[in-house]
Amino acid sequence: MSEWLTWMRDVAARAPAALVSVLASEGSAPRGAGTRMLVNGDRLFGTIGGGQLEHRAIEQAHAILALPPGSWRVQDYPLGPLLGQCCGGRVRLLVEHVDPAALDWLADAAEERILVSTLTPHGILRHVSAQAAPTALSARGDRPREGMTFAEMIGQRRRPLYLFGAGHVGQAIARHAQPLPFRLAWFDTRPLFETIDGVAIVPEDAITQCVGEAPDDAAMLILTHDHALDYRLTRAALERGPIAFVGLIGSQTKRARFHSRLERDGVAQDARARLTCPIGLAGVTGKEPDVIAIAALAQLLQLERP
Repeated sequence: MSEWLTWMRDVAARAPAALVSVLASEGSAPRGAGTRMLVNGDRLFGTIGGGQLEHRAIEQAHAILALPPGSWRVQDYPLGPLLGQCCGGRVRLLVEHVDPAALDWLADAAEERILVSTLTPHGILRHVSAQAAPTALSARGDRPREGMTFAEMIGQRRRPLYLFGAGHVGQAIARHAQPLPFRLAWFDTRPLFETIDGVAIVPEDAITQCVGEAPDDAAMLILTHDHALDYRLTRAALERGPIAFVGLIGSQTKRARFHSRLERDGVAQDARARLTCPIGLAGVTGKEPDVIAIAALAQLLQLERP
């Protein structure tokens, strides 16, 4: 995750280069915040996910290389219209012409330290801190502008967390996941939740396709407003092949009913065995949304690190 620091030292410090950084993403994005790609002439270092998104980013990188070192811009890309992804979402990119004279911070950069960046009219000022708190940026709303400062963990690998359901428990999980090593992809079918930052609204007849777009190291939590939709998502998750975790909110009774139905529908026993229901650490019995959220996230933190 910190290989981009090597590109900065070995390439950008010696030749004109543009750095493309994912500031924030929403929905089923190819890559999450902190992903970077360096463009040096016809050479590419890293990837932000390939396809049309990366093609557009490379165009922006070449364009900014025609401007003075230190120049930067923020670009937003809607994933549905641009990439043809049914699960939609957004990606917000920072594209900058790297200034070789402003790379002193690289001497202090290391894994698990905090990189603090400030956007200025003449470039991006950076320094490394051991105490600053990481900043959660949004992929929607006003773009970052001159004077804004944000912080990120260097080298932190975030597990994709596919969260289905934006009710009270879903909102609590999203809130508590923000400072933890997860990259949230959050979905609901109900338009009333479209104003909540981070939620991608997907038609009910397409939402199971979001399961197929999840990477194999993703953890999946299913807690929609409808048991029938919970079942469709659960079945899709168990039948799609390897995935790090499939969790379903509910009771032991709900688990037994789902297992019986999955068996009747021909889902293999080894696939059914991968379902975790109820979710959360054993022994945590509170029903409050925050309690459920913390117990579920603690359970995911016990997974082997990706």
